[in-house]
Amino acid sequence: MIKTDILIIGAGPTGLFTVFEAGLLQLKCHLIDALPQPGGQCSEIYPKKPIYDIPGFPEVLAGDLVSNLMEQIKPFQPGFTLGERAQTIEKLEDNTFVVTTNKGTKHQAPIVAIAGGLGSFEPRKPLLENIGRFEDKGVAYIIKDPEIYRDKKVLIAGGGDSALDWSIFLADVSKEVTLVHRRNEFRGALDSVEKVQRLKNEGKITLITPAEVIGLEGDKQLETVLVKIAGDDEPVRKQIDNFIPLFGLSPKLGPIADWGLEIEKNAIKVDNTLDYQTNIPGIYAIGDVNTYPGKLKLILCGFHEATLMCQSAYQRIYPDKKYVMKYTTVGGVNGFDGSKKEAPKAVVKVIE
Repeated sequence: MIKTDILIIGAGPTGLFTVFEAGLLQLKCHLIDALPQPGGQCSEIYPKKPIYDIPGFPEVLAGDLVSNLMEQIKPFQPGFTLGERAQTIEKLEDNTFVVTTNKGTKHQAPIVAIAGGLGSFEPRKPLLENIGRFEDKGVAYIIKDPEIYRDKKVLIAGGGDSALDWSIFLADVSKEVTLVHRRNEFRGALDSVEKVQRLKNEGKITLITPAEVIGLEGDKQLETVLVKIAGDDEPVRKQIDNFIPLFGLSPKLGPIADWGLEIEKNAIKVDNTLDYQTNIPGIYAIGDVNTYPGKLKLILCGFHEATLMCQSAYQRIYPDKKYVMKYTTVGGVNGFDGSKKEAPKAVVKVIE
């Protein structure tokens, strides 16, 4: 039995940052993740994708963000159970929880923080009759290594942040980038939309809207896509090397959906007026896995939720102690002051 103060389900950015905030309060964490390495989608799906909304980083690659978080939490020595999925949960008489994985590993903690991101997921695929024949032969639904597309002719379909961000990034990598979207309006960040428009005006991106890909052609490898432009009778035949439809992910909560939690549209409802606790006291949900009025699925929002959750967790574990968090200072974490390797500490006034 693995015992800890806070058991974190999900080792993505939000789960990793929880370790840091809990460590400031001298709470020990252990993380469970079905993936074989920490980082969640940032490591598994788009490690080379640039992220622009992390404070202090004008731009940081998703994989580098994970590396930085791992370095940040190293002094607190969290435990990891990787390559295993949290399967069942049981509440004991002492109000602690036992979570068992699909491989039978048992974990016990008074606090469970679900930071499972989108859960298990599959890419949403366009309804093209022969698309399966070209998967890994010119068609991909996820960009893990942009170098694959260097000096290639790439067509991206989609209107969200991923389609916009990758179009911008690949404009400096690929020989030719075409972005196709069914509408003239995009769902992504306004700044990204403006960048795409600017790159179009500079001739670095071909933008085709409103339009959609209606066919794929090729022998052993994808060679041509058929693009139907609204108002035109005949589709445009465009020679490309790679077709990347980025229509988002279809998420599933998996076994967590059977834990008795209140679910709304495949997300866990939480109380955002205080601490992001679920309908089961002692179980919290933070990051993309939760929902509440005004929810934004951003990594930086997950960081904020993790911070408040840890404050609440401390009070549940130590109900007889009251404290005031003033600020954090540095104890030489990994050479911050050039001499020590102690963990950073929170300046906390504890009233017994």
